[in-house]
Amino acid sequence: MTSRRLTRVAVSATSLVLIGSMAACGSSGPAGGGGGGGGDTAQVWALQDAALAPILEGSIERFNEQSEAGDAELTTFGNDPYKQRLRIAIGTPTAPDLFFNWGGGNLKEYVDAGEVEDLTGMLDENPELREAFLPSVLAGAELDGANYGLPMRGMQPVVLYYNQAVLDEAGATVPTTWAEMLTAVDQLKAAGKTPVALAGNQPWTELMWAEYLLDRVGGPQVFQNIRDGVEGGWQQPEVLEAMTLLQEFIERGAFGSDFASVGYDVGGASTILAQGDAGFHLMGSWEYTNQLDQSPDFVAAGDLGWTEFPAVEGGAGDPSNLVGNVSNFYSLTADSGNKDAAREYLETQLTSDEYITDLIEAGDVPPVEGIRDQLAATDNGDHATFVYDSAVAADNFQLSWDQDLTSDEANEMLEQLSRFFLGEIDAQGFVDALAG
Repeated sequence: MTSRRLTRVAVSATSLVLIGSMAACGSSGPAGGGGGGGGDTAQVWALQDAALAPILEGSIERFNEQSEAGDAELTTFGNDPYKQRLRIAIGTPTAPDLFFNWGGGNLKEYVDAGEVEDLTGMLDENPELREAFLPSVLAGAELDGANYGLPMRGMQPVVLYYNQAVLDEAGATVPTTWAEMLTAVDQLKAAGKTPVALAGNQPWTELMWAEYLLDRVGGPQVFQNIRDGVEGGWQQPEVLEAMTLLQEFIERGAFGSDFASVGYDVGGASTILAQGDAGFHLMGSWEYTNQLDQSPDFVAAGDLGWTEFPAVEGGAGDPSNLVGNVSNFYSLTADSGNKDAAREYLETQLTSDEYITDLIEAGDVPPVEGIRDQLAATDNGDHATFVYDSAVAADNFQLSWDQDLTSDEANEMLEQLSRFFLGEIDAQGFVDALAG
């Protein structure tokens, strides 16, 4: 499983190395086959990932042994090279037939340009395929009621992690409501602890707090209005209410005074939690893997705990709602010359027993029905089943805003959010900046 999220604004070291060379792996390279390139070999493009690559290759090999519609071929890229190459290739004869994406706004740009095949009919014709996926995750590739992608790897919701020993020392309890969260913050401060570890020099970590608070205050439709460009989206009263709660939380000292100098990639916030200097850490579920790798004694001692984000009293949002990385998706290009093979791959491989087992063994939590017992039997079954149960119960699973908005909107939003956390603008200033 990846040790951190890959976003438009947070590029991995591997990606930085690859940007200059546009390096890729795969037997044909990025110029082979593809889209309208002829032949009966469906070109599949995906992101480079050391854990995921052999799983994808295995599925391609099994497909090629079984398929009657044609073969498939995998090509993988680093994060930024992939985005650049896909943007250049989509809609041309060198486009892939199936392409990896994050759903949401990342996918919407291509859908709006007419470059992505509507898969709703395929799912209607194969109801067992639709029903194999968790509804809240399958919805991550739905736009205007139509489906444009199928989940192809695990879920990574944002989870509230905590250090049970620190909470016990401070006399604090795991919060289920925002009022209880505020009480815990005060108790941890009184005990000389930083209440919440935050890697504040990277605004995507700060975004998680805004996402959950807006959901708990107003429900998912509030942000969906923003994403869909509804007039006055950022000026909806729930946005100001949520950001005011967050401003008060910051001013209360919830994140301490040095969060702006703390990073995530170097393990800063995770270490603060593991070493007993903080009580809580809000982070994607990859945090568990990071703690296993960086602080195994902390995990082995049983002090690492996890829970849902608290409910906001009087808020319209369902406390079961999740935010985070819903999943990654495979989508079919509208001009594919190998649609039969590409469709067969989607229909047969992403829910196969071999593929799901491979994902689970790699540490993923696939968004498919009926695998809880299989997850529970793994070495880290308690955490895996928590992630799975949370997704099963979720009324809505909101894709991280910096993926659900277009690139320009996401970058502006993150810039203003950073200013907000630094105290350069207040809640009203944040709303005004994004509404302007």
